[in-house]
Amino acid sequence: MHLDPFELHRPTSVDETVGLAAELAGRFDYLAGGTDLLPNYKMHLNLRPHLIALEDVGELTGHELGRIGAMERLADLERDPAFLAAYPGLADAVGEVATPLVRASGTVGGNLLVETRCFFFNQSYFWRESLGFCLKADGDRCHVVPQKERCYATFSGDLAPALIVLGAEVELAGREGRRRLPLLDLYDAGGDGIRRTRLAPGEVLVAVHLPPSARGLKGRYKKLRVRPSFDFPELGVAVAGRWDGARVDRLRVAVGGVEPRPCAFDDLTEPLSGRPLSDERLRDLGEAIAKRLRPVHNTFLLPDYRRRMIGVYVRRAISEAREGSAG
Repeated sequence: MHLDPFELHRPTSVDETVGLAAELAGRFDYLAGGTDLLPNYKMHLNLRPHLIALEDVGELTGHELGRIGAMERLADLERDPAFLAAYPGLADAVGEVATPLVRASGTVGGNLLVETRCFFFNQSYFWRESLGFCLKADGDRCHVVPQKERCYATFSGDLAPALIVLGAEVELAGREGRRRLPLLDLYDAGGDGIRRTRLAPGEVLVAVHLPPSARGLKGRYKKLRVRPSFDFPELGVAVAGRWDGARVDRLRVAVGGVEPRPCAFDDLTEPLSGRPLSDERLRDLGEAIAKRLRPVHNTFLLPDYRRRMIGVYVRRAISEAREGSAG
């Protein structure tokens, strides 16, 4: 595998970045840590002739309890014990991303916007050519659910579910200026594995903002994968809550690794506020969430197994978060 030639641009401000994006519209990718993009380029997946590197844009770096720059390295978060203690579920998710070597380069923004995955897509050019390519790259049909309209590639980030349950917002910059929106709303509920976010053309992710109320929540992130030391999630379950003895005052659950976007289930968890979370209620909640999700056979583990594990992982994550609250 090799990298084809491309022109690298190194802006030093958000305004310069947005200006380059407008000038190169449709012909560039943003380059953050490169841990996913560059391997995909080596496999000739959706190449662009220009890359806009973000590492010299100072505003995108650094973190504090209420703000994380989009270019902050995951390893930098791991080295901050105060940050990890404030957000235990997010700490879980950061530590579950790939390997220490990948986390030394991988960024928060890169993980939130990481490419969706499918074993008909994440293959060499010659493997894909032998199959006739696919809807997501070079072809015109999906091999997972045979048709020519919708891509079923799966969202493969770890941080998004853990940040969604904390009520995180994202700050975006584009030609029309800056805007903030809940992280959950960044992902397009009507999209698919190709059109998966609501980013406007050329918009760049500047930072993630966390509300003060998130620091009082107990949370966990549980990840199902084939190789515990490296793989992308086959399922990722994040929970965050606040307990008053046996009663839950607030509970949020989000799931990734199953659909083309991360999903939250506030309509199922809000009715539990002020009530004890018995084993029966936990089981019912896990089953209700599993019924909402439709994994397909585009990863290594079979869809039926992944669906069964949703309820198991929801129960485990909530139970562990509750025990941490009691502790």
